[in-house]
Amino acid sequence: MSFTGPLEDRLAIHELVVSYGDAVTRRNAEDWGALWAEDGVWCLPEVPGMERIEGKAAIVEAWVEGMKVFPFQINRQTLGSLTVNGNTASGHAYTSEIVKDGDGKLAQWHNVYEDEYVKSNGKWLFKSRSLKVLLIGSA
Repeated sequence: MSFTGPLEDRLAIHELVVSYGDAVTRRNAEDWGALWAEDGVWCLPEVPGMERIEGKAAIVEAWVEGMKVFPFQINRQTLGSLTVNGNTASGHAYTSEIVKDGDGKLAQWHNVYEDEYVKSNGKWLFKSRSLKVLLIGSA
């Protein structure tokens, strides 16, 4: 576990990561989309059709469609490491999710995101997120 770089930047990135989980839980596409750089990349290699999505507009559109499969979700995000280098940073974040699908079936998902962050106009954003599923089990 490593956390390096200016404390102010590390705190802002922490808030970015937890804001992601909050926006997912609240199902708020506007807030969720505001977390991404315009040229962001979202990779979900284990989800057919969502292996690599490029550009903020396409990412938000894919997220809106994907959320239709899960009418209920609680999403928690926790940073595991973070290295800040000027206006860029990298790290990984663990996710713990409880989801309910359209049939009412509950499941727990535990994942890790490998992240790249970029500071644009004084605000930290996701440059890229690549998800690896660690465990899916019954809730």
